[in-house]
Amino acid sequence: MTQKRKARGGVEDRWTKTLRDIDGNTKKVPSAAHGCGSRWRARYVDVQGREHAQGFARKVDAQAWLDQQVSDQVTGTWTDPTLSGITFGAMAERWLSTKAHRAPKTVAGYQSLLENTVLPRWEKVPLRDVRFDELQVWITGLSLDGSVRFGGRGLSASRVRQTHQLVGAVMKFAVKSKHLPCNPADGIELPKLPDTEQRYLTHEQLYRVAVASGRLRTLILLLGYCGLRFGEAAALQVGDVDVEGHRIRVQRSVTNVRKTGLVEGPTKNHKARTVSVPSSVARLLETEITHRDKTALVFQSTRGGYLTLAQARYRFNKAVGVVGGIDGVRLHDLRHTCASLAIRAGANVKVVQKLLGHKSATLTLDRYGHLFPDDLDAVAAALNAAAADDLRTIGPLDPLTVNANSR
Repeated sequence: MTQKRKARGGVEDRWTKTLRDIDGNTKKVPSAAHGCGSRWRARYVDVQGREHAQGFARKVDAQAWLDQQVSDQVTGTWTDPTLSGITFGAMAERWLSTKAHRAPKTVAGYQSLLENTVLPRWEKVPLRDVRFDELQVWITGLSLDGSVRFGGRGLSASRVRQTHQLVGAVMKFAVKSKHLPCNPADGIELPKLPDTEQRYLTHEQLYRVAVASGRLRTLILLLGYCGLRFGEAAALQVGDVDVEGHRIRVQRSVTNVRKTGLVEGPTKNHKARTVSVPSSVARLLETEITHRDKTALVFQSTRGGYLTLAQARYRFNKAVGVVGGIDGVRLHDLRHTCASLAIRAGANVKVVQKLLGHKSATLTLDRYGHLFPDDLDAVAAALNAAAADDLRTIGPLDPLTVNANSR
């Protein structure tokens, strides 16, 4: 077994060598490398027993470099210089291979962002050469000029943020793998997301759009009253619908994956949920599923198979135009409509969270908190009433007596 070399280091003069005579006296003489290349060479053996060396013209520079390497090993910030030479493209490929457990659409999104935006600029750049200032200039430029592949077309603030998030994730992976001492993507200034207006339909508007949607009437009402994501509704099977119990079991979703097509998988949060259905919608659902196999899709394309988002949007947008007065309302706004109508009906935040399938109540409040009634005055009144009931047993308080007792 090969013995591991101990960590050590030093600076040597390559241009001279020391000779010793028979009496033990020493003297320095020019070496064979005299006048060739850098005079001073700093060398050290790392904690893994591997030797590293670098040449310098001045001894002070060699010593400063060696001191820094030793200091980094002591503080735990040292990285193998050979590892930091790996290109960003190679590290990104390694990082992407760890995401196989993610949803196919998510992985496809990573690949698309890498191929079209990130790799054209950074693929062949060694990790150690990716600098904070160059990243900042590049990120800022994406909003103005777009990526290398799509030059002249500025990216949206959302897309720029997604790009930074991906680059930061690759760099974080490199740091954890000891390829870099720190993440150069940390602290990058990003564009602000524009305020997007959430549109909500009233009960009357929702029913009008549903009727105008023709054969998709039941789907539109289901999205507006039950809060399902479109992919969840498209993957809904007859066996998931309990007409008598006015319940739907949401346990799968279908999505369009780049270069693959429609793929069925779990819900966005990988959790099934049960939602209630208004009786009027339940009766319509019953007409959709009567005498059909339990594994059949509730809503199908005219050609059979999954109903696509494009097909539903086309029908919905035409219905919006027919109804009038609600221009700009999107199919996804039916999900916002469900939240709005549920809150108006008195649902608390936990009920809305479960209805929409949000991961946490915090997310629900972030998106729909402004719709909940402001109960500050009601809380103050309730506290005052409770205090009055409790204090009635001890009689009125005299402020002078209270102040005297407190002294």
